[in-house]
Amino acid sequence: MFYFFLLFTKNLTHYPKTKQLNSFKNQYLTMQVTFLGTSCMVPTKERNHSSILISYGSEGILMDCGEGTQRQLKIAGVKPTNITKILISHWHGDHVLGLPGLIQTLGASEYNKTLEIYGPKGTKKYFEHMFNAFLFDRKLELKITEIEKGVFFKCKEFILETLPLEHGIKSLGFNFIENDRRRIKIPFVEKLGIPQGPLLGQLQNNKQVKWKGKIVSPKDATYIVKGKKITYVADTLYCKNSVELAKNADLLISEASYTSKLEDKAITYKHMTAKQAAEIANRANVKKLILTHFSQRYKTTEELEEDAKDVFDNVQCAYDFMKIKL
Repeated sequence: MFYFFLLFTKNLTHYPKTKQLNSFKNQYLTMQVTFLGTSCMVPTKERNHSSILISYGSEGILMDCGEGTQRQLKIAGVKPTNITKILISHWHGDHVLGLPGLIQTLGASEYNKTLEIYGPKGTKKYFEHMFNAFLFDRKLELKITEIEKGVFFKCKEFILETLPLEHGIKSLGFNFIENDRRRIKIPFVEKLGIPQGPLLGQLQNNKQVKWKGKIVSPKDATYIVKGKKITYVADTLYCKNSVELAKNADLLISEASYTSKLEDKAITYKHMTAKQAAEIANRANVKKLILTHFSQRYKTTEELEEDAKDVFDNVQCAYDFMKIKL
């Protein structure tokens, strides 16, 4: 009887510890990509102008902001105030005409952050023209940064970088690169009896700790999880930088305005075919390819997907409100 009492009390004390450590294990940022608009220059009933949202912890990174983006956000159930950064690939209307409305909405909302905006050279001038053209009742704190090449933002969790593309006007592609993370080996620390708290935090920061008179090394108590990489190749011809940008990406999001049957038209308007996007994925050792930015001529995307699959198998065509978790 005494044995069963000991067993029972042992389980009582052990359960909360396991529960705590599991909660510690789950304290990692999740990443989700939401496609708010997947059409080319002309929207359709099913497809809005270009816009993609990366949600990561408290960050909402909006890549391009085509006309109607704030309506798409509402349908997707995303509060505009969740947006912390806007990345502008280029200043063609189908990628930026949603900016005035979105900024006006944020100004009228309880938006207590500084909205960071990154775009190609000329972005500050275009915003100046925008504020001269429209009357904004309430001002919003903006930080506008013109970028050309390389890393333009970094923090503890991730970096953002860019490379120029080839589209007739200044056009940029973007990388979101999550930093590698050190995670706790739950069974190992449970066996030692280390509770959730500062000691586990130090181990995660690659510092050794002392527990019950013994030194515990982060090499023994943790392991490294490689960060995810998302690449966005906006409007461009097939070019060297598109491949360089996408190198070893977990997810490549690429414009694919036409199929290979209309390659001449793609060249004329400085766009890519679905097959060319797949060639980028193949050469860059990408894990998954998502096609977007489709010409209105395509009522369905089967032809575009098949065109890409001639070169790269793991490909999917995006649709408005499609969500991907990484």
